[in-house]
Amino acid sequence: MNNIKTLRNDLMQVFADLRSGEIEVKVAAEMNNTAGKVINTIRAELEYAELRKTSPNIVFLNTEETDND
Repeated sequence: MNNIKTLRNDLMQVFADLRSGEIEVKVAAEMNNTAGKVINTIRAELEYAELRKTSPNIVFLNTEETDND
């Protein structure tokens, strides 16, 4: 996953796969848990930057179209 947009798309695919029975609930739950941890690290970076009154450059949040999307 390259950025938050691809993470969202991946999670939507997990949801679709879960609904169709292609993956087990346990696998979907673990993927969701991992995504939550990624998001929490970004949240921590944003909160830290806010405390320091700086503007962070978090590449993962950059959703500009690239050749990797």
